[in-house]
Amino acid sequence: MSRKPKLLVTRLTPPNVEARIARDYDAAVNPEDIIMTTEELLEKAQGCDAILCSPTEPMPAEVIERLPSSVRMLATFSVGYDQIDVPAATARGIKVGNTPGVLDDATADIAMLCLLGAARMAHNAGTVLRTGAWQRWEPTGLLGVHVTGKRLGIIGMGRIGRALAKRARGFDMEIHYSNRSRLTPELEAGAVYHQDPEEMLPQCDFLSFNCPLTEQTRHFLNRERIALLPDGAVVVNTARGPVVEDAALIEALKSGKIAAAGLDVFEGEPAFDKAYLDLPNAFLLPHIGSATVETRDAMGFKCLDNLDAFFAGRPLPAPVN
Repeated sequence: MSRKPKLLVTRLTPPNVEARIARDYDAAVNPEDIIMTTEELLEKAQGCDAILCSPTEPMPAEVIERLPSSVRMLATFSVGYDQIDVPAATARGIKVGNTPGVLDDATADIAMLCLLGAARMAHNAGTVLRTGAWQRWEPTGLLGVHVTGKRLGIIGMGRIGRALAKRARGFDMEIHYSNRSRLTPELEAGAVYHQDPEEMLPQCDFLSFNCPLTEQTRHFLNRERIALLPDGAVVVNTARGPVVEDAALIEALKSGKIAAAGLDVFEGEPAFDKAYLDLPNAFLLPHIGSATVETRDAMGFKCLDNLDAFFAGRPLPAPVN
């Protein structure tokens, strides 16, 4: 009988995923869910055929180059793979797989939650209630921004962006989007395409980031682009923290240029800019876009589908390179 592939699993995965790993792989797992240092990862990877990793383990070129020669595949427990230097992995003959398609709805749900929570001042309202400051109903108290019928601009109209647009249409929102390429009319579903994202910004009562992190999107939302938004716009980010320049957004939230922001991701997370915590118009979540039992199971199974295919000599269902 041929041996099971040896797999390093860098983080604790859901029980259903752990069971499948134990059944099909000779796995070194992480039951305490300790985030490994680079040196710990490299040591534990000795003799392994593949690594099931996550966004918490950066894989820049210098780490890829130091991986044991036995490692032939990286399966990341995420749809984003900006933590992996894919060209360096390709140069080493290491395949990379990710988990697209299984977290679209869950992440779009959180994007809509961030949009509504920010617009309706949910954080501030909850604070007033929980601290006992709620004394009476006031005609001018806890006023938010109306959502229904407003213009929503989406940066990145992939699966998640389109899922958000579908939800927003339930609020009669007018959808605008900017994408690397224009969608087909069927996928566009009446949304207005803007080849230049800066040209779209003045049309955005709400602006949502649903794009990958690239050199083009890093710190896209800076002071200059915030100035292009209508006064009192609402910003939503459920993509990657670094697409927003924190200092610029915090300044705009304080001044009122931006009415509110709903953020599920942050630059440097979990060590995010704590100035956000002092802002009553910031609705904040700790990167829970895909955090449902069903979605995390599906993400783990997608990782294992990629690994199973690789070791069976089949094409990966979700290849990155």
